Amino acid sequence: MSTVFTRILEGELPGRFVYRDETVAAFLSIEPIAYGHTLIVPVEEVDKWTDLSPALWTHMNSLAQEIGHAIIDVFQAQRAGYLIAGFEVPHAHIHVFPANDMSGYNLANVTRADQTDAAKMDEAAELLRRKLGTDEAGRR
Repeated sequence: MSTVFTRILEGELPGRFVYRDETVAAFLSIEPIAYGHTLIVPVEEVDKWTDLSPALWTHMNSLAQEIGHAIIDVFQAQRAGYLIAGFEVPHAHIHVFPANDMSGYNLANVTRADQTDAAKMDEAAELLRRKLGTDEAGRR
């Protein structure tokens, strides 16, 4: 059975993409630490980040750094938070989010999906796409 991330990547579930290529995609988390919270996900279903190929892991981290720079600029954050948890979805992913303190490093502090503001989510995705030079599908 496909993971929820695979279903998003295949278009079965909606996603606010900010980047996408043949091996990696980045889309907003539906339960963000802060607006702009982005998940970087390999297209290939791999459960643990430690099982990713070195090349794919390097690509994901390079993208995480690029998105982190965009997040700092767009959301005027002091830092870009970076977190790997992996228990909530069995598909490797990196969380990158605006961070002004340590509260974002606790995923218990997310805004639940039913409480997010759709307009703010759309705006966050658009601002990141504009900064990254990608279209609505996340393609350059």
